[in-house]
Amino acid sequence: MSEDIQRIPTDLEVCEVQTIDEEKVNRLRPRMTETDGVAPLFKALADDTRAKIIYALALEGELCVCDVAATINSSIPNTSHHLRLLKNMGLARYRKSGKLVYYSLDDDHVRHLIMCGIEHAAELRQSKP
Repeated sequence: MSEDIQRIPTDLEVCEVQTIDEEKVNRLRPRMTETDGVAPLFKALADDTRAKIIYALALEGELCVCDVAATINSSIPNTSHHLRLLKNMGLARYRKSGKLVYYSLDDDHVRHLIMCGIEHAAELRQSKP
C-alpha cells in the first residue's frame, strides 16, 4: 500500500456513516470561493517575526524601521525584508519622512486579526495546566 494513502481514523472523531445534507452542501459550496486570499494572509501572519512586527504596529500605530527592528530584537535588513513583504501583501503601508521610513498597519482588519490572535493565545496558555 502506498504511503500517500491516508487511512480513515477509526476513533470517535469522524462520522461512523457517510451521509450528506444536500441542502447545506448546496448552500455552502458556492461560498467557498470567499476564502480566496485568506490562506496567504494567514501564512504571512504565521511567521513569528512578522507577527511581532504586526503586534508592535498594532500597539503603537506607526514606527520607523529602526524602532521596529529594536523592538523585535532583529537586524534592520531582516526587519526591512519582513516589512516589505507585509506591505506587498497589503497588510502594512509606509510613508517616508526625510531619511526615515515609517510603517503602520494597512487597516483595522489587520489590527483586529493580530489582537484576536494575541487574546486567543493568552487564553490557551492560561488553560494549560
